[in-house]
Amino acid sequence: MKKTIPARMADQPADYRRLGLAPGAPALWEDGVRTQGHKGEFEWWYFDAKLEGGASLVVVFFTTPFVSTREGYEPRVTFDLTYPDGTKLHDAQEVAPGRASFRKDRCHAQIGDSVFEGDLHAYTIRFCGEAVQAEIRLTGNVPAWRPASGQIFFGETDYFAWMPAVPEGHVEARVTAAGKTETFTGTGYHDHNWGNVAMFKLMHHWYWGRAKVGEYQVISSYITARKKYGYEHFPVFMLAKGGELLGDDPARLRYTQQDPAFDEETGKHYYKTLRYDYDAGAQQYHITYRMQTHLEKNRMMGGTGAKAALMKVGMKLMGLAPSYDRMSGQVTLERLENGRVVETVTAPALWELMYFGKDADV
Repeated sequence: MKKTIPARMADQPADYRRLGLAPGAPALWEDGVRTQGHKGEFEWWYFDAKLEGGASLVVVFFTTPFVSTREGYEPRVTFDLTYPDGTKLHDAQEVAPGRASFRKDRCHAQIGDSVFEGDLHAYTIRFCGEAVQAEIRLTGNVPAWRPASGQIFFGETDYFAWMPAVPEGHVEARVTAAGKTETFTGTGYHDHNWGNVAMFKLMHHWYWGRAKVGEYQVISSYITARKKYGYEHFPVFMLAKGGELLGDDPARLRYTQQDPAFDEETGKHYYKTLRYDYDAGAQQYHITYRMQTHLEKNRMMGGTGAKAALMKVGMKLMGLAPSYDRMSGQVTLERLENGRVVETVTAPALWELMYFGKDADV
């Protein structure tokens, strides 16, 4: 019988010393590049927005693909604008490593003519694709935050890291495609992810979401490690109001899943309703995500040719069946005092299910 490898959140004083971090708010350099492009490493800067009128926007700058199989960076940018009727505007840009640069002291990722830069408060994102050109400005309403050190250790050396540099902020966007220019405003989010081992080797699946609900800002996630790590669960949660942190202690959080469903396209079961109950002492909060539609379904094992066929075989041998779902719906926040609901607020929200393992309820 194989021994379970421990996995844990890096939240002890020795962990901060090892990582060169200070507890509390992130430093500017933490949103700079954190990897060197070694085989197995990954890193990206992610932005999403829920726009007035109902559209959704997602832009991601990658140093490497999700699965890095060689040394060096493989820079890529993706752009996805989804209109309220489900119409999608997609573009992507891939460049040679020599046409990309990443600063270590702050966020500045340049891939071709596209740029993602900022200072943990104000960001400019320029996307310059063949079909789409966009200029986006994000101004934070909530200070940069991370759960503990922002890193989860899997064994002694492997890790996954995550830092929401802008948990919630105001968005202004200008998008040009097919000779037509549109302007948008809305609420947005930016986080930064990196690690030294392909995520599918560490995690079975995760749910992640964020929302602006009236005066409240929410970040919520529930990560499940792979079997070799005992299917360890990692709840991550942040609740703020008017830019002031109300709570982020995972020990005070209870997570539940409801309304199971099955998606034929990805071959995975999922839950249409996710609930995060947070006990802040004098007050309690119930945050419930209710799905209305899929924005994206990606089985992640597509493609044709010999390379794609070999990858599919390799994935199956490793017990993997990766898929990605991006979902849209409503989030409701209830505030309770002495067990009685005294405030209820509802707003649109985005969340995702990243599912590396085979379909299972763990």
